[in-house]
Amino acid sequence: MAERLDVLVLNQIAAAGLARLPAERYRVGKDLAAPAAILLRSADLHGTAIAPSVRAVARAGAGTNNIPVAALSARGVPVFNAPGANANAVKELVLAGMLIAARRLAPALRYVDGLDLAAADLEARIEEGKKAYAGFELAGQTLGIVGLGKIGCLVADAAIKLGMQVQGYDPEITVDAAWSLPAQVRRAGSVNEVLRGSQFVTLHVPLLAATRGLVNTANIGLMRPGAVLLNFSRDGIVANDAAQVALRSGHLAAYVCDFPSADLAGLPGVVALPHLGASTREAEENCALMVIDQLRDYLEHGQIANAVNFPAVQMARESPWRVAIANANVPNMLGQISTTMAAAGLNIHNMVNKSRGEMAYTLVDVESAVADGVLDALRAIPGVLAVSYLPEPS
Repeated sequence: MAERLDVLVLNQIAAAGLARLPAERYRVGKDLAAPAAILLRSADLHGTAIAPSVRAVARAGAGTNNIPVAALSARGVPVFNAPGANANAVKELVLAGMLIAARRLAPALRYVDGLDLAAADLEARIEEGKKAYAGFELAGQTLGIVGLGKIGCLVADAAIKLGMQVQGYDPEITVDAAWSLPAQVRRAGSVNEVLRGSQFVTLHVPLLAATRGLVNTANIGLMRPGAVLLNFSRDGIVANDAAQVALRSGHLAAYVCDFPSADLAGLPGVVALPHLGASTREAEENCALMVIDQLRDYLEHGQIANAVNFPAVQMARESPWRVAIANANVPNMLGQISTTMAAAGLNIHNMVNKSRGEMAYTLVDVESAVADGVLDALRAIPGVLAVSYLPEPS
């Protein structure tokens, strides 16, 4: 019978996703001392002691800033995420953000909240007051998109259908994203070109060293007077001090974001939402289903899809006995792995090896059972970070 694995769950995860972890194979709980995997959404693992038993970490969402990815990589632990699973939810929120800004809905709602609805002259006050909240239509406006992944492509398509002109910039666009991008999107050559040429600018990039402060004091002034900036990616991609200056001067009409901040609170034109980007029933379920399927495929078969720190590796089962090895991407690793197995009398039936930066990963199907001593010998090879034995359940 297969080993029953513990999965530590640190946040509320959609029930449809958890149902993909069958009770005969997995024990799921919030207080497990030696889990094989950690499943989370927003829980912060930085500064948290992660048990030596942990073989994988899976986030039911796209960003992994709350996970110490580098430290886990050094242990040979893959970190899975669910890119694109919440894309439609974020797309719809971006459209809502554009409409909130263009039609001045936030201050208009505040105005109505302050009215005495029982006043005899209510209708006259409404007619007089509404003049302050006149807006403009999206059709004919130019939307600039920085980051043309799944979300950026969906936003572009929706904006075009609303009659907007769209330009986009992404120096690392994938082949799949390029195929998904509507043909009407004009390609910009830089972030600055997007800022200069757009009435609306929406950001869809991860928070990395290269993207922190992507919109800043040096370039926010390039935006058109009265432009609208939208950030539903990560706090930190827009420098708050730059946004403050642009909003106070009126150069920036609105900053719509998913990250409330004391630096921006109360400033005219700020619409800050409480991290609602992926907060729909559908998105939460999609993320859970996607990442749990990936986690199971790794724990049971060693296969990797959508790990932020490991190469993608898929290999069809051709033997009941499989070994998965995470190692530093250095010369002669495959030779040492093969030699160690051969010395133990193991015949390799099939093998695949992939690398990603400093990380390499190898799946090996052999033609007989693997003894604990062989696994220990593999772990002893300098540069090997983790070894998992994955026999098929009997």
